[in-house]
Amino acid sequence: MTNEHFNFFIDRLTNIVNNEELIKLVISKKRRSSSELRKITVTIVSIKKGLRLNFVYTYSTKDITKNYNFEEGIEIIADNLTNDFYNADVFAKNENIALISSKKGNVKLLTKEPSFFTIESLNHDKNKKRYIQTNDNIYLRELGITKPNGEVFHKKIDKYKQINRYVELLAPKLKEIPQKDFLHIVDMGSGKGYLTFALYDYLKNKLKINVKMTGVEYREGLVKVCNEIAHKAGYSDLSFVQGTIQEVSLDKIDVLIALHACDTATDDAIYRGITSKSSLIVCAPCCHKQVRMQMSIENEINHIVKHGILKERQAEIITDTLRAMIMEAYGYKTSIFEFITTDHTPKNLMIVGKRTVINHKKRMYLKEQINSIKKLFGLKQHYLEKLMNI
Repeated sequence: MTNEHFNFFIDRLTNIVNNEELIKLVISKKRRSSSELRKITVTIVSIKKGLRLNFVYTYSTKDITKNYNFEEGIEIIADNLTNDFYNADVFAKNENIALISSKKGNVKLLTKEPSFFTIESLNHDKNKKRYIQTNDNIYLRELGITKPNGEVFHKKIDKYKQINRYVELLAPKLKEIPQKDFLHIVDMGSGKGYLTFALYDYLKNKLKINVKMTGVEYREGLVKVCNEIAHKAGYSDLSFVQGTIQEVSLDKIDVLIALHACDTATDDAIYRGITSKSSLIVCAPCCHKQVRMQMSIENEINHIVKHGILKERQAEIITDTLRAMIMEAYGYKTSIFEFITTDHTPKNLMIVGKRTVINHKKRMYLKEQINSIKKLFGLKQHYLEKLMNI
């Protein structure tokens, strides 16, 4: 690591912390793939002993929290960046700073205007509608989003904003679905259940829509925790089951949701939605690999993708474009839009497909266009095509 860049970053971070300007620090991109520690989030908190740096160590199935004084905390951050992680993103009141390191030892420092919002802006923003209320909200408290008095934890402000944005986007689309006795909504890869609980809460308690919601999660520990929270909240029509997207046994799926399903797992989810004739399919793709590995271009487009980063971005665009087109060929009117800003997650696109009617002529036209795009980029087959046996 370049000492000059690293020392500047630590010095600047120290000043930001000492001036109490730090909103959030995220340490990510682990150096060892075998490490179970995924990231570290650092914020300033006030406890009986005074101001401290609050460290949240995020693992796959749990979070561990520790507090340190400023000086000790800075030393631990420096040690983590030297031995355990490559990257760090500082969100401060007056600036954002990113430390980006590579396996080869290359280091970059990026600074830009502040883009994060503070707890004060959240509490005093009278014009912004909050779809999920915090007062007496059992699941937000149990999931660690709010304190017992309903105040959002400083370190969870971005998660709370993401929850509200998610509900804001989906609620209108769900209201457009033809009325029936109840809607069965399935959230594939529900994880810790933040978004699953919030959507159920809003549909059931605010919009008074009769829904049954199932969260599907492979990690048994998370399934147990989420079911316990659902019981505490009195959500009798919300349950979580252990299983995979491909194999889990479910009743008729009216709405299928799959957020950040890695690589071809997104296609597995879309496939289940199409074959179940779901009224709505909602996906936020993640970790695109399938198309990039296939690309073999022998035309002028090769100049566009000769640089690795541009090839990766182009592959992501092609992957999701073909997903949307295949969905359209099977009778879904699709839209793709930004789910949340890149300040919160770089995987921020959402694909929504609403089941409709398609004639044979249009289906054939779409399949021809899909084949033309594949030929242009030297692709043999999109994984979703394989699942649909095209």
